[in-house]
Amino acid sequence: MISNRDPDALFSGGGISFLSGSRTAKLSYGYSSFKGKRASMEDFYETRIAEVDGQMVAFFGVFDGHGGARTAEYLKNNLFRNLSSHPDFIKDTRTAIVETFRQTDADYLNEEKGNQKDAGSTASTAMLLGDRLLVGNVGDSRVVASRAGSAVPLSIDHKPDRSDERQRIEEAGGFVVWAGTWRVSGVLAVSRAFGDKLLKQYVVAEPEIQEEEIDGVDFIIIASDGLWNVLSNQDAVALVQDIPDPEAASRKLIQEAYARGSSDNITCVIVRFNNS
Repeated sequence: MISNRDPDALFSGGGISFLSGSRTAKLSYGYSSFKGKRASMEDFYETRIAEVDGQMVAFFGVFDGHGGARTAEYLKNNLFRNLSSHPDFIKDTRTAIVETFRQTDADYLNEEKGNQKDAGSTASTAMLLGDRLLVGNVGDSRVVASRAGSAVPLSIDHKPDRSDERQRIEEAGGFVVWAGTWRVSGVLAVSRAFGDKLLKQYVVAEPEIQEEEIDGVDFIIIASDGLWNVLSNQDAVALVQDIPDPEAASRKLIQEAYARGSSDNITCVIVRFNNS
C-alpha cells in the first residue's frame, strides 16, 4: 500500500470539462503520478482544455523520460502549445501531429547541443476534437480505450524487437541486440523517442496516429510503461470500469501496479466520456 505520509507519495488530481459544439458535452479526467521504486522521477503528464481556432480541444499526454527528466519536462511544456499553434491543427489534425512532433523534437535537440548527457522521452497523447479522438504515440507509453468493458489498444508500443521497427532501424544502418531486453545499439529499449541525439539516426520521433470515433468509448487510459509492464490492457480496464471518478480510478491503477511489483515511475491519466 502506498502511504500518504510518504514524502514521495502518489500525486493526483482531475477535472470536468464541458466541450461546446460537440455531442460529447462532458468529459471528466483524472491523473496520478508516483515515483515508485526509482531514485528519481522522470515521468511527466499534461491535461489541457483549450479553444483553438474557435473549437474546444481536449489534450492529454504522458511523457516517460529516460536518461533524466528534461526531455519529458520539455514535452509537457511545449508539445501542446506547438500543436495548437500549427496552422492546420483543426482542418488537418493528422498532418499537424506528425509535423509538430518532428519539429518539437528538432527544437529540443537544438537546445541540447551544448549538453554532453543524452536524454529522451516517450510521448503518448490523446486529443479530442468534436467527436473525434486522435491518438499520437512515440515510444512505449500506451493508450487503451474501454468499449463496454473490452480493452481496445489505441497505440502499439515502439519496441526494437517489433519486426517493422527492427527493419527500419537496420535499414538506417543501426542494429538491435539483446542486452537484458532488446535494445537499439545495445543501449535503448524503445525504438522511437524524442531526444536521444546520439541515436537519432535510428530512434525517431515519428508518431503513429490512430483515430477513433468517441461514440461507444466509455473511457481511455494513458499510462507510462511502469503500469503496462505489470498490467495487461484488459486487466487495467477491468480494474477501473466500475469506478466513475477518474482520479480515484487512476490512483487505483497505480496502487495496483505498485502492489504487483512495478519497479518504475508510474503515471496514469484516465479520461471518461459522457456519450449522452
